Amino acid sequence: MSSLTNLIGAAFFLAAAPVFALDLPDVDVVILGEVHDNPIHHIKQAEAVAAIAPSAVVFEMLTPEQAGRATPDSRTDLSTLEAAIGWNATGWPDFAMYYPIFEALGDEAIYGAALPRESVRAAMTEGAAAVFSGEPAIFGLSDPLPEAQLQARKQLQDDAHCNAMPAEMLGGMVEAQRLRDAAFAQTTLQALRDTGGPVVVITGHGHARKDWGIPAKIALADPKVDVWSVGFLEATPPSSEQFDFIEITEPAPREDPCAAFR
Repeated sequence: MSSLTNLIGAAFFLAAAPVFALDLPDVDVVILGEVHDNPIHHIKQAEAVAAIAPSAVVFEMLTPEQAGRATPDSRTDLSTLEAAIGWNATGWPDFAMYYPIFEALGDEAIYGAALPRESVRAAMTEGAAAVFSGEPAIFGLSDPLPEAQLQARKQLQDDAHCNAMPAEMLGGMVEAQRLRDAAFAQTTLQALRDTGGPVVVITGHGHARKDWGIPAKIALADPKVDVWSVGFLEATPPSSEQFDFIEITEPAPREDPCAAFR
């Protein structure tokens, strides 16, 4: 699908969906969790960024190197920024959906939190603590997960991969997720130290969960940091306590992701 088609689709959703009109709290960090291919979610993230006026935005989708190339001069238009950060090689959905967030940010700081793929793969076999660049204990990576949480997270990974993954791989996939949560929290805290905040994090809603995602990692590393988590979702979650605020939107039109496994 072309950037133009997605941009037109995003404009349609903006007209059809209510504007993000929440009274945002005065906190250090706001995490905006998305369904990656849903244009409504990115529009609402852009609205939230405009309302918060953060000093920095942390993107799950960008490496630190890519974030360094997202200079104010490169943000003048969609195509220039897309080329500067090499978005088309990242595998993320069409950049036209994400560009409104960059527009809302203006010239403020951008941080990339994405890890090298080899690090994520290594966590699957060696564990998150062995791969983490920093002190793993600070983010709880040295401790095994409670059994109930481990089983719940394995089930989520299985469901997310159409119940097609070998059972012996699921634990490793959870470790990779733990590594990424810790790395995203680490980058967020660095952005807060560098800029004074507030900091916004753009990420998938699974990473935005309060019980075991980025907020939980930040709480372990620095309990004094105030974090507020938003879940933009397409269906009501089992527990409303996973986020501080939840907004359910229409699902994005998409092909059946499990069709290839049948």
